Amino acid sequence: MVVMILEKTPQSLRGELTRWLIEPHPGVFIGHVSGMVRDKLWEKCTEAKRTGGVVQAWSTNNEQRFTIRMAGDTRRRIVDLDGLQLVCLDLAQSARE
Repeated sequence: MVVMILEKTPQSLRGELTRWLIEPHPGVFIGHVSGMVRDKLWEKCTEAKRTGGVVQAWSTNNEQRFTIRMAGDTRRRIVDLDGLQLVCLDLAQSARE
């Protein structure tokens, strides 16, 4: 399973993703694709995101049973702590918004 979240990206990119994944909520895409398609979708999104951000999570065979990657302007970042991926939120940035 693959989940992609797009923030502040062009509408055309969202339309492109609907060819491969479903969009149950604006900017959130879910589906089951091969690893090659997953990586191609990631490349397409990171190239076309402009000033927006992209998050991709997918099932894998590790301790957490998933992997996450992020690119662009997202409000969070991934921190690796002893092999576990944790989400870090910049509290100073959140207070300004």
